[in-house]
Amino acid sequence: MGDETWNDLFPGAFSQAFFFPSFDVRDLHTVDNGILEHLYPIMDSGEWDVLITHFLGVDHCGHKHGPHHPEMAKKLSQMDQVIQGLVERLENDTLLVVTGDHGMTTSGNHGGDSELETSAALFLYSPTALFPSTPPEEPEVIPQISLVPTLALLLGLPIPFGNIGEVIAEVFSEVEDSQPHSSTLAQASALHLNAQQVSRFLHTYSTAAQDLQVKELHRLQNLFSKASADYQRLLQSPQGAEAALQTVITELQQFLRGVRAMCIESWARFSLVRMAGGAALLAATCFLCLLVSQWAASPGFYFRPLLIPMAWGLTGALVCAGLLATTGLKLDSVVLGAMAAVGSLLPFLWKAWASWGAKRPLAALLPMPGPVLLLLLIRFAGFFSDSFVIAEARAAPFLLISLILLLVAQLHWEGKLLPPKLLTIPRLGFLTPAGPPRHNGTHALGLGVGLLLCIRLAGLFHRCPEETPACSSSPWLSPLASMVGGRAKNVWYGACVGALAALLAAVRLWLRRYGNLKSPEPPVLFVRWGLPLMGLGTAAYWALASGADEAPPRLRALVAGASVMLPRAVAGLAASGLMLLLWRPVTVLVKAAAGAPRTRTVLTPFSGPPTSQADLDYVVPQIYRHMQEEFRGRLERTKSQGPLTVAAYQLGSVYSAAMVTALTLLAFPLLLLHAERISLVFLLLFLQSFLLLHLLAAGIPITTPGPFTVPWQAVSAWAFMATQTFYSTGHQPVFPAIHWHAAFVGVPEGHDFTWLSALLVGTNTFASHILFAVGCPLLLLWPFLCESQGPRKRRQPPGNEAEARVRPEEEEEPLMEMRLRDAPHHFNAALLQLGLKYLFVLGIQILACALAASILRRHLMVWKVFAPKFIFEAVGFIVSSVGLCLGIALVMRVDGAVSSWFRQLVLAQQKAGEQSSLVYTGAGSSAREAQSHLLPPCSQDLLASGTSLFYNSKS
Repeated sequence: MGDETWNDLFPGAFSQAFFFPSFDVRDLHTVDNGILEHLYPIMDSGEWDVLITHFLGVDHCGHKHGPHHPEMAKKLSQMDQVIQGLVERLENDTLLVVTGDHGMTTSGNHGGDSELETSAALFLYSPTALFPSTPPEEPEVIPQISLVPTLALLLGLPIPFGNIGEVIAEVFSEVEDSQPHSSTLAQASALHLNAQQVSRFLHTYSTAAQDLQVKELHRLQNLFSKASADYQRLLQSPQGAEAALQTVITELQQFLRGVRAMCIESWARFSLVRMAGGAALLAATCFLCLLVSQWAASPGFYFRPLLIPMAWGLTGALVCAGLLATTGLKLDSVVLGAMAAVGSLLPFLWKAWASWGAKRPLAALLPMPGPVLLLLLIRFAGFFSDSFVIAEARAAPFLLISLILLLVAQLHWEGKLLPPKLLTIPRLGFLTPAGPPRHNGTHALGLGVGLLLCIRLAGLFHRCPEETPACSSSPWLSPLASMVGGRAKNVWYGACVGALAALLAAVRLWLRRYGNLKSPEPPVLFVRWGLPLMGLGTAAYWALASGADEAPPRLRALVAGASVMLPRAVAGLAASGLMLLLWRPVTVLVKAAAGAPRTRTVLTPFSGPPTSQADLDYVVPQIYRHMQEEFRGRLERTKSQGPLTVAAYQLGSVYSAAMVTALTLLAFPLLLLHAERISLVFLLLFLQSFLLLHLLAAGIPITTPGPFTVPWQAVSAWAFMATQTFYSTGHQPVFPAIHWHAAFVGVPEGHDFTWLSALLVGTNTFASHILFAVGCPLLLLWPFLCESQGPRKRRQPPGNEAEARVRPEEEEEPLMEMRLRDAPHHFNAALLQLGLKYLFVLGIQILACALAASILRRHLMVWKVFAPKFIFEAVGFIVSSVGLCLGIALVMRVDGAVSSWFRQLVLAQQKAGEQSSLVYTGAGSSAREAQSHLLPPCSQDLLASGTSLFYNSKS
């Protein structure tokens, strides 16, 4: 009775139980009063063999007030009265054991490895005398594990096989026996039973594992064999063997204590050198990612900046290997790797020391905004607190919201929300306004508000950690099959299918908005027809899975078969779509026609009659030019043949279209591995990512010649959103919270596919890591995609204003993502820089987890909180690294396909023998006036061919 943890540990093991909520440390009396209500009546009834009471008032009082508070004195007085009442009711054959499960620091806390925390009182009492002599003045220190074999033998039960404790021999003294050696014989018998059990365990364990010291193991086995032989001999002739029995007792105690010491040394052994080496390796890797990301855009990056750290790292590894070989120590790969990593940092440390000596700011070496650095440091420090790790599901959205508010404030301070003339001073060290705002304030604020709303809605889908029983997990994380009530289940099923349809519609509308659905390429055809089929298959699987138990008996075999085939079909369609996308990633519409397309002339709106000669000079040339274009078009249409013209549309979104298509194809198999209602979270995920990308794009300037870069704010927000999505999909970084049901999606009953089940569970657990890592290149692409939509006015060359006024206002198509191809070196460097920044943000998280698990290795919660968190972060880092490489590889595949497409187009035009000039939308009257410096290098090769490039035009 008392703490409900007993029921969780041993469900159904008690004939009668009275448990009470135990995790509210502010409540000092509920558990204790509940125990006292049932304790004495149960004792008086006599219907029990073992009675366990777990009081919590003293523990809660320590957490709430500390050990020296008056409330603690009251609780201790109450416990004294309880013990007194128990002593008065004990019978002669009853043993009272009073102990604590842990100690308490001066502040009332526990969980560490200090003596105050690991020491607890042990009080044994029985109306029958237990000890043959007066207890010593100084209390004896007894390991807590020794209580298990003592109680087991007193109750006549076998000692648990895995216990290596030592019985408290004094409890087994026969005080009332008249023979002097009987007490010693009883103690020897108890110790011999205990030693036999430990010897069997030691033999079994040493056979299965090889981590025990061989010499010490043999010594202990010989010691037990000798003591056991002496004990058996003394049993045959016990008369006058008092001294021999004491020798046997001493030998058995030496054996038990030696086994315990050997096992503790083996099991609780930590290699501090390897732990320090691993931490140094992680830290050096993070710093190298940071430094290389800074150097990525500099000239000569591929040679000098990397060769120097590599040479220093190799030198450090060789020096360390030489020292270890000289001293005769064992070569350790972790230590060598750490020395190589630390050696690679020496050039940076030298440069930092030189900057410090020259009193130059180190900000140039670590170009990261102060607010972003502060948020990363807060997240880094949070991993050292078990409370923050447990509450990370709330801490991660808080940091994300803080960063979003910082982004909106930065847009305001940099003059991208309001006109620059309204701003006078920079804030928080950000740059001063450099140009007109790309977005109005209402638009950016709307993005921010929508993003915050999505984060709050996604937070409704949460799973509470075991350490917070007062928290209630979201009921929406459970599958529909667990719901009772057909109407509610149907409503939720409709909502899930609606979310799925909304996700498909949003992707199709986005692709249609940029014109990528008009291409006849196989991936586009798959998006048109394959995605709806995947949606139908997913919805059908949800319907079968939610109603499988309600199916008629004659249809259950059919339902089971369909439940296996539908996920496989959806996964097969997704794989086929990805293969088509890799095969033909360029989703461009190409049209060929006779005659070159006309340059478009825009008539500026004019109202009212001319009032001056200037108005006449401005309007009449436009009318003349328009009439000239009309007559020219009629003449061209009357010609029977003309020069061949090839028009290409939607080049401006070719990279983003491939990325969005790939992410959508990945989302469907991942969605099948989750419960049905997680589809709402996936819809919020896509909407949230869309809003965040637009908000980030508002603050990233477009530089045509390069270099291109993604700010730290964007990368940090993307990483925080991945963590937030991990928790919003019902996951926790602990093993009991793993969604094991994912192992059976698409797997028939009775089949053992261990590797496949492990892959499905891992994919379900790290779904957010996969999606955000693969989609990370969108941070670089999206600002170019958000370039002003539609035609825009072409800049007039400097000259006579009157001439510029007479010339018609011409329009040019925005290049959008084709600006990246204008500088291939800067494009590749930007992708590398983005990947390294993302790995740095993830790397400091795993570094913090590794340091926390190492420093707090003796903490009470190390195996409950810190070690699982480190494992999940490490696996998540590996998954994110692979996903990031795949995302960047997809962008490079599209880039290579675009280059190949341009080359084939040039060759086709050259073979056709056409000599017409390039007519670019928005160009002047000749191809040489088409602003060729803005075109990608491959498209500049088309100046001698009849090709039009429409980067974001509707065909």
